[in-house]
Amino acid sequence: MILDTLRQGSHYNALSPRFEKAFAFLRQVTDQTSVGRHDIAGDDIFALVQRNVTKPVTERQYESHRKYIDIQYIQRGREVMYWAPLPLLTNVTMPFDPAQDAALYGLIAEGVPVQVSAGQFTIFFPEDGHIPSCAWGESAEVLKVVVKVRV
Repeated sequence: MILDTLRQGSHYNALSPRFEKAFAFLRQVTDQTSVGRHDIAGDDIFALVQRNVTKPVTERQYESHRKYIDIQYIQRGREVMYWAPLPLLTNVTMPFDPAQDAALYGLIAEGVPVQVSAGQFTIFFPEDGHIPSCAWGESAEVLKVVVKVRV
């Protein structure tokens, strides 16, 4: 799991040959970028632009992915994302579904809250369980982009 600012994004290009295109897309995002899927390199790299209202962590679940790395970038607003190493997530609430590239897990006390504000991103790898879109204080609207990068 990585937390940094978009200005530093190019420092992570060595982690995947696809990261350079992912971060180039994120640098072009504005408040006017349309919500929905944006293809960057077909199914190898695509972005999901979202307008979400954050929720209390008690209303959320951990998720993990196998085929994709998530780069979650906050364009406007702020949220808390929780992180936990996958081996700690033993309460499976939805077994891995290949069609969704996702498994879901119940909350654990050992989860680490990560405060993410506008201009910052997180990177979650397949070994990282994570809960996005949690309220940082009061619930609020967030404009975020999740770039899915094939492993």
